[in-house]
Amino acid sequence: MVLNKQGYKIRSSINTNLNFKELQITHICKPQLKNSYISIDKKANIILKTPQVSSTYIHNLLLKKEVWIRKKIQSTLSHPPLIFNLDGIHSQKSKDILIKRVEHFAKKMGLQYSELKFRKMKSRWGSCSSTKVITLNKKLVKTPDICVDYVIAHELAHLVHMNHSKQFHTLVQTYIPYSAKAKELLSRIVFE
Repeated sequence: MVLNKQGYKIRSSINTNLNFKELQITHICKPQLKNSYISIDKKANIILKTPQVSSTYIHNLLLKKEVWIRKKIQSTLSHPPLIFNLDGIHSQKSKDILIKRVEHFAKKMGLQYSELKFRKMKSRWGSCSSTKVITLNKKLVKTPDICVDYVIAHELAHLVHMNHSKQFHTLVQTYIPYSAKAKELLSRIVFE
């Protein structure tokens, strides 16, 4: 049971399917939300998340965002997802592959990290902490080589620039001139 600040019970999420001008929308009502969100996933599914609101509110919101929704769907469909399976991501061989690439780029870039970790992450490919700990998503090993190299160089560049400034991107681009292509591929990857 989930309680709000006043101690009252909050109903859990309610999922429903909506039809709006021939668009199929998954509506997730979460009473604890303060705002409404519309997203298009990698398979061009439309997801609407709202607090408890009226059907008139939902209709008006979809009318207001219809052009954006259709453009985003078109863009997603013109760049279909790249589907990979997750077999073998937990093997030592997979980790060894990533370790070798990290060591290669650390040496090439003249940078040192304090520790290398691997985790299963939902929405990130990697991270770099202020203590120079680099964490890579275990799924990264299943992506194309240009994506692996891009993520590794990206995280190593954070050892120099703990932000996404122009200098940061210039450093990444120096070692990964195809970074735009790698980012585009990473945005389309779906695991099943």
